[in-house]
Amino acid sequence: MATVAVVATTSGKDVIAEGLLDLLTPAIQQLDLHVHSVRESQVELREHIDNLATELCRINEHQKVALDLDPYVKKLLNARRRVVLVNNILQNAQERLRRLNHNVAKETARRKTMLEASGVFASRSPSKP
Repeated sequence: MATVAVVATTSGKDVIAEGLLDLLTPAIQQLDLHVHSVRESQVELREHIDNLATELCRINEHQKVALDLDPYVKKLLNARRRVVLVNNILQNAQERLRRLNHNVAKETARRKTMLEASGVFASRSPSKP
């Protein structure tokens, strides 16, 4: 009798864990897609900043009137540095998110295999929740 209670409790925990996984997986995947698109945007922004800084330096060299563009170039380079920093942070967060998603999927597969081996999971009908 105690064995049935333990199997039922374990099964209940696994059902809750699987439900949480089913709930969180789409959110994690959507977050991962958004982080990826932000990283791509930041790479484009960094390239535009580099091009603009190069163009400003070129304009400054060819100016007949002494116009000091160096402070603006420095501001652009500072903005570029911050974009690179944020991109690195996002890259690290995305890698942690990918590892988390991988570990959750691995744990879910392990638990599902454990349940199928014990016969609890196989006895449920797939058409009934």
